[in-house]
Order: sequence, then structure tokens, then C-alpha cells
Amino acid sequence: MWAYESVFYQIYPIGFCGAPRVNDGITVPRIRKVADWAEHIARLGCNAVYFSPIFESDSHGYDTRDFRKVDCRLGTNADFAAVCETLHEHGIKVVLDGVFNHVGRGFWAFKDVQEKKWDSPYKDWFHISFEGNSNYNDGFWSEGWAG
Repeated sequence: MWAYESVFYQIYPIGFCGAPRVNDGITVPRIRKVADWAEHIARLGCNAVYFSPIFESDSHGYDTRDFRKVDCRLGTNADFAAVCETLHEHGIKVVLDGVFNHVGRGFWAFKDVQEKKWDSPYKDWFHISFEGNSNYNDGFWSEGWAG
């Protein structure tokens, strides 16, 4: 398999591109900065880039809101497609860090639970107890990664 013989360059794009820590909802094409590094990455002998989370999130990237959309702090899906095209032109493959076993408070199914509580069809997607309350005053307690 190609990945076993690849040399990866890992990028945490929120940090690499200088995006704000908290998602402010403003779309800025910061991800295009990576295209400027394609030649350098190739010269290092790397033939693959591993992007830590790029999906729309609340803050650090691992608290995903939408797995189908590039985080607006990084730009649009079209911006990312252009970066991928540039990397591919330099013989560099692209791998995305998709962490599908945890999401952020802004994820649509979690928001449904916040609104409908016991009546949400998604309540079993999360580790929730309706016998407590969170510091967010959700009316339930939920087990979460890193709080």
C-alpha cells in the first residue's frame, strides 16, 4: 500500500494557517497558505501530507460541527480543493484526519438532543444522563472528551 512507503508531512491547519482559536463564523481562505509550501514539502522528500482536522468545528478542530465542510476559519471546500490540486501537482498525496467518534457541541445531532432531550432520536449517540446537568445548563450531563 502506498501509505506504508510514504513520507508524511503533518499539518495542524488551524495553527499552521494562523486561524483564531475559537470559530467566529468568518470565512477566510487561510488554507491556501499550504499551497505555498508544496514545493518545500516535496523538496524535503515528503510525498504525502496528513492534515489534522480541517472540518468545521467549535474551536480546536476535534470538536466537529460538520464533517462535510472545511472550517470557515480555513476557507471553503473549494479553497481546500485548490490546495489539494497544487499538492497533487507536486506528487504529494493528501490524507485527512477524520475523528468520527467524537464531535463538538455545535454538531447537529447534539443540538437536537439539547432541544428535544429524551425525545431526540439521537440521544443514544452520546453518553448522556438526564439525571444531572452540565456546566452549560443543558438539562443533562454528557460524557465528553477533554471536558
